[in-house]
Amino acid sequence: MTIQHREAFLNHIAAKLGRPRRVEGVKRPNWSIRPQLEVFNELTQDELVDVLEKQCEAIHTTFKRTDKNGLGKVLIETIKAYDGKSIIAPNDPRNEKYGLTALFQKVGKEIETYIWDYTKHKENQRFAERADIGITFSDITLAESATVTLFHHKGHGRSISLLPKSYIAIIPKETIVPRMTQAAQQIHAAITKGEDVASYVSFISGPSNSADIEMNLIVGVHGPVQATYIVVD
Repeated sequence: MTIQHREAFLNHIAAKLGRPRRVEGVKRPNWSIRPQLEVFNELTQDELVDVLEKQCEAIHTTFKRTDKNGLGKVLIETIKAYDGKSIIAPNDPRNEKYGLTALFQKVGKEIETYIWDYTKHKENQRFAERADIGITFSDITLAESATVTLFHHKGHGRSISLLPKSYIAIIPKETIVPRMTQAAQQIHAAITKGEDVASYVSFISGPSNSADIEMNLIVGVHGPVQATYIVVD
C-alpha cells in the first residue's frame, strides 16, 4: 500500500507545534516489566487451546475441537444444532483444503449455501441478512480473550460474520497465539515485509454482547446471537 502526502502532513503538524520536524526515530524505552510479551508466552500450543476453551465459557461461546478428518461431522452437527437452513461463507482457498467445498455440495439440497462473490455486490449483503449461519476461518486467534481475527478481502465481506443469526469460526490450531500483542506483531511484520495486508481487520470475541450501566446483559444487539468455535488440530 502506497503512503501518500506523508511528508507534507508531517511538516504541517510540526509547523503547527511551532518546532522543527523530528526526522530521527523515537527510541523505544527498555521496560523492565513487559507483561504484553510475557503473559502465556511459555505455553505450548495445546496449553493455549486450553486457555481458549476456558475463555469461551466466559464469552458465552460453544467450544469444540476436532481434526481435519472430523471437521465435516462436527460442522454438520453444529449447523443442525443451530437449525441452520441457509449458510454464507467466504470465497476462501481454505474451503477446499479443509473439505468445506465438498461438504457444501453434499448438503446443498437440504441447506442453502452461498459463497461470497465480490462481483455481485448487494446480493452478497442481502443473502447475509437472511442467512441463518455465517462460517469463516480465523486468521489469528487470541487465546487470552477468545478472539478470532479476520482479514477481510474481496472474497470475504464483513457481513458474513456480522449479519447472520449464528456464527461459526473454524480455528486452525496453528493460528492460536497468546494475546493481542502477538497478533499485532504478525500484522506489523507483514506490513514491514511489504506483504499485502487486509485494509479491514475484524476482532470478534464470541456472540454480540452488550450491557447497560446496570450491567444487564443483552445478546445479539450488534451481531450474531450465538457462536461456536471449532479448533482443528
